[in-house]
Amino acid sequence: MKKTSLYNKHLELGAKIIPFSGFLMPVQYQGVNAEHLHVRKSVGLFDVSHMGEIFIIGKKSIDLLQLICSNDISKISNGKAQYSCLVNENGGIIDDLIIYKFNENKFMLVVNAGNIEKDWNWIKLNNKKFGNKLENKSDNMSLLALQGPNSYDLLQELVDFDVSSLKNYSFLKNDINEFKDVIISTTGYTGSGGFELYCKNKYASGIWEILFEFGKKFNLKPIGLAARDTLRLEMGYCLYGNDINENTNLIEAGLKWITNINKSFIGKNSLVRSIKNGPDKKLVGFKLNERGIPRHNYKIFNNENNEIGIVTSGTMSPVLNEGIGLGYVNSDYSEIGSLIFIEIRNKKVKATVHKTPFVKT
Repeated sequence: MKKTSLYNKHLELGAKIIPFSGFLMPVQYQGVNAEHLHVRKSVGLFDVSHMGEIFIIGKKSIDLLQLICSNDISKISNGKAQYSCLVNENGGIIDDLIIYKFNENKFMLVVNAGNIEKDWNWIKLNNKKFGNKLENKSDNMSLLALQGPNSYDLLQELVDFDVSSLKNYSFLKNDINEFKDVIISTTGYTGSGGFELYCKNKYASGIWEILFEFGKKFNLKPIGLAARDTLRLEMGYCLYGNDINENTNLIEAGLKWITNINKSFIGKNSLVRSIKNGPDKKLVGFKLNERGIPRHNYKIFNNENNEIGIVTSGTMSPVLNEGIGLGYVNSDYSEIGSLIFIEIRNKKVKATVHKTPFVKT
């Protein structure tokens, strides 16, 4: 099992550590609900250094990315980021990722921890005809996520630029106090605003410490991966391995908005067919109408007791105090307001297909 550069910090703070995607990671410190609500109302700091960073450098960087990604790379300006997917020949999702554009010849791809090796091999394979320089810096970089409404005022104390000028899905390189060339990005996985900070491993502990030093007056708290999961689920964000994988395509997963069929890319033909014919199943959000907690792999039924789908993610929403989830259902039951039933401990619990996000932030 790998450890991030901040592993000892988590032990000092009394975190509960669990194996996650090949790393020993902090799942919680004080409790999931308390940590979740703190991010929604104030500011929290996550160690997400298990994520991977792959750099593509070369004159044909855009050509490679246009081929392997679903979204239109040509629309990214310098200093901007874009959400996209790596797609296989069948239109299945190899991974979802964020693409950062430094300039026409340099991009950084931030990929899911469990997919680093798979993604790296796929990118290498498809780069053969383009000859770009590829660098996997996943083991050399750390990633801290500073999230929540107070993150802006906190970060402002440590940088020399106006943080409010950095628009959503933008980034720049800047010093954080004495720590040089930190990539500061207005991205995140919580829906509560904030920043992601990419740095060299040797700077991670120092940046963590200075954030907590300056964060005292903002009541900054460390947040574990369990709250990260409930936060993303309240927003309806997909989690790779749960809600999307190589056997689900972007149209089924509600990701048509990052699928540009006006360009050529691997898997395009399959996705065009799915758009034309309509997918057999769709990923939907749902709320329970009764008490209960939906969980991954619970079965979904219609009111005639026919199985129509499966839950991919579920939790008790800390903000709403209601059971919420995501799941695939037969397309006939995907309309907002449709009545469905989640099987929880052999009991069919009423639920309603609900628009995401579940909460407004």
